[in-house]
Amino acid sequence: MILSKPPSLIPPLLSSRLRPISHPPIRTLHLAPPFLLDTYTPRHQLLSPLTFAKKRSAAHAHLRHCNLCPRLCGVNRYEKTGICLIGAQTVKVNTIAPHFGEEPFIQGHNGSGSVFFSGCNLRCVFCQNHSIAHQRSGFDLSPEELGRWFVKLQDVGGVHNINLVTPEHVVPQAALAIMHAAENGLRVPVVYNTSAFDSLASLELLDGLVDIYLPDFKVWSTSASRRLLKAEDYASAARESVRAMQAQVGDLCFTPDGLAKRGVLVRHLVMPGKEEEGRRIVEWLASEEGVGRDVFVNIMEQYRPDAHVGKERRKAGTRDDGSGVVEPGGEEGAEMEVRYGDINRPVRLEEVRSVRKAAEAAGLWRFVDPPRHEGFAL
Repeated sequence: MILSKPPSLIPPLLSSRLRPISHPPIRTLHLAPPFLLDTYTPRHQLLSPLTFAKKRSAAHAHLRHCNLCPRLCGVNRYEKTGICLIGAQTVKVNTIAPHFGEEPFIQGHNGSGSVFFSGCNLRCVFCQNHSIAHQRSGFDLSPEELGRWFVKLQDVGGVHNINLVTPEHVVPQAALAIMHAAENGLRVPVVYNTSAFDSLASLELLDGLVDIYLPDFKVWSTSASRRLLKAEDYASAARESVRAMQAQVGDLCFTPDGLAKRGVLVRHLVMPGKEEEGRRIVEWLASEEGVGRDVFVNIMEQYRPDAHVGKERRKAGTRDDGSGVVEPGGEEGAEMEVRYGDINRPVRLEEVRSVRKAAEAAGLWRFVDPPRHEGFAL
């Protein structure tokens, strides 16, 4: 007898066991599901025209009675300026360009589309961007012009996001620019890169327009805030702001390409001799009163003396004749001193490690570290 096909040498029972098994799609990142997004649509793409109209109206109202930061100047910025020295019709921008100085999962391969605003609502004596934030250098742009730059960064620069750097004092103009850009082709997420000295009113205006919040929580104590930032209520405002940001966008999440798309990343710049400030901040972040142990944290070590730190000034109460009288303009031969001498040095590695250990002891575990493999640090 001739068989049409050879008999199977595998028993039927075993054959059924060897059938191909279907697997779920392989993810390229090994992240817990809550922090991994298969796809992502920027929040500004999900708002209705009615919501845009309401936000535009609110933006102009804020500018007529400014309550954008905890200083609550209350000025009509169409007529005069407050402490930030920026009006209502335009913003002053120092630099617009793809930027490669951010965290790896923010800048990616093509850069973060950074917009560095001039002016600031703080007066940090150690400001690392003093020439930009306090010398008001740059060029003026209307919100519509700024929005067109956002789209150009995306289409021409190929950036992964739009990164608003030091925008606390120009939130209404920034919101108007985001909405204008969204209506004209903007498809990438928006990053709000802030000192955390924000008001709840400004964060409410940004709700739905910002995808990633990057607050820099600077100091904890009132004395350090008053002396180094010239803002007595900084820490309480920062705590309130970070909680509001977390409520809007949650913990930092990524798409499978390794890029952050939504959430909060809290930064802290460790300063010389100020480890206790950092320890208090990370302990609060991890606590029930803070934002929880899953918050992503960047403990930064790149502090350098800048701005007013290390500058010489005549020591108060000294004069060549010994009278102790200080006259305007100074006097040759008067005794000199270095301003803010306690932070007039680079931060030491052991100081950074001290804050990091405190963060780990508090239960924080998501840190910006150098990658131990090829690719982004996650």
